[in-house]
Amino acid sequence: MTTTSFSILDALKRRRAVRSVKPVEVETHKIEALLAAATLAPNDRLREPWHFYVIRGEAKQRYETLAREYLEERFPTKPNLVQESLKVLTATPLVIVVTSDLIAGDAASSKDNEYATACAIHSMWLAAEELGLGFVWRTRGIGLVHDERMHRFIGSPEGKQVVGTLFIGYPDDAAPAQAAARTNYAEKTTWL
Repeated sequence: MTTTSFSILDALKRRRAVRSVKPVEVETHKIEALLAAATLAPNDRLREPWHFYVIRGEAKQRYETLAREYLEERFPTKPNLVQESLKVLTATPLVIVVTSDLIAGDAASSKDNEYATACAIHSMWLAAEELGLGFVWRTRGIGLVHDERMHRFIGSPEGKQVVGTLFIGYPDDAAPAQAAARTNYAEKTTWL
């Protein structure tokens, strides 16, 4: 049996939001690998509360139109902001919207489902690096996470909440993602 030197801690340290990607389609087998990684996330009572909406090709063009309308409504006096915000979307070949199940009358379980879905997204993010892909998780703005239009666009049934919109593509090496400074854990930890 061959062992490879792989460190989860190193992978976490390398993880970055990659906003600059090449206009190259992401292969279906790599999308499937990301989705498979997501399903390995911890989730309460194995409810597997997530659903993934893969947007590419013609559907992505429709999403771009929807996002433009949203941004123009939100920032009517800031056309430059609208254009800058749209650059990430128009340059990114793959978008995945991730929803979490809401459980009627059970706010605690619904919240657990949201947390599990966040873990699924993070699992995808770590897998993306291994697959040579760049990844950005949007929870507002151009991701339309809090806009009812997104639910209509993806045809999401009642009882689901959008947790994030993922923008995925091959990193543009000309604009490498930079490491952000992080606060040392000691400043955010209380030992009891």
